[in-house]
Amino acid sequence: MNSWARLAIGATTTGAATVAYAAGVERRRWTLREATMPVLAAGTRPLRVLHVSDLHMTPGQHSKQRWVAELAALEPDLVVNTGDNLAHPRAVPSVMAALDPLLSLPGVFVFGSNDYFGPTPKNPGRYLTKKRSKPTGELLPWRDLRAAMIERGWHDATHARLTVDVDGVSVAVAGVDDPHLGLDRYDRIAGRQGPDHGLSLGLTHSPEPRVLDAFAADGYDLVMAGHTHGGQLRVPGVGAIVTNCGIDRSRARGASRWGTHTHLHVSAGLGTSPWAPVRFACPPEATLLTLVARPVVVHTSESTPASAASDVG
Repeated sequence: MNSWARLAIGATTTGAATVAYAAGVERRRWTLREATMPVLAAGTRPLRVLHVSDLHMTPGQHSKQRWVAELAALEPDLVVNTGDNLAHPRAVPSVMAALDPLLSLPGVFVFGSNDYFGPTPKNPGRYLTKKRSKPTGELLPWRDLRAAMIERGWHDATHARLTVDVDGVSVAVAGVDDPHLGLDRYDRIAGRQGPDHGLSLGLTHSPEPRVLDAFAADGYDLVMAGHTHGGQLRVPGVGAIVTNCGIDRSRARGASRWGTHTHLHVSAGLGTSPWAPVRFACPPEATLLTLVARPVVVHTSESTPASAASDVG
């Protein structure tokens, strides 16, 4: 066997092993991330916020359902769900089973494209391009899911401005419908929140820059999003290959800043499309955020007081 043949066999074997790991191991390696973000008003006690996104649930995903349900043991103060819960027309009971223990806690949500439309087969190569097409999958029962969440006490923040009392802390929340589908109408929620809140929180499924810019212009403390799957396929040392939206690859998952005041958190999510069931260097995740008060900035004057002696010489 010549060297070229050995190289070809080695590459094929490595590629097959990588695909097997990405499809059979990593996409079920449920992971809890934790981060601390200084976004609260001065004097506000810390809040623990659980960010859950992109479940892409199908009826048979019992391991995912059990793991999500166990997150209630973290006892977060608030649960934020940024959409893409469904991946099957009969998945509502499975989503509710996963979220059931969390629904007794304060919660807010917006929906994503895959709450409205079912996934469809696609050429895997299109994942690595910026070309997007309108969804053509079957309609999913998002209204049933919305009604079930609201019945249990969670709040739909889609094109709404609302205030949620989180254990004595006033949280002003506003959200938009999915920008990935062009459904966002920020004008319906535009304007700054009042000053009497410990936190102003913006929600969007897809972290499109136009929406993030609007939240930042209105002075929101924190914006939370999903959709990117963290890139889903990441190259060690490089990061996400694509984000499937307008945000840059460096912000495909985790905490970052958007402008001088607004902080952003993008969840890498807990699922994949049934037609692209792989993750690499990007395990499925939920995030527990500890929100703390912003540091107090002391402004000092650089001018010389009138009573000070002038310099001589």
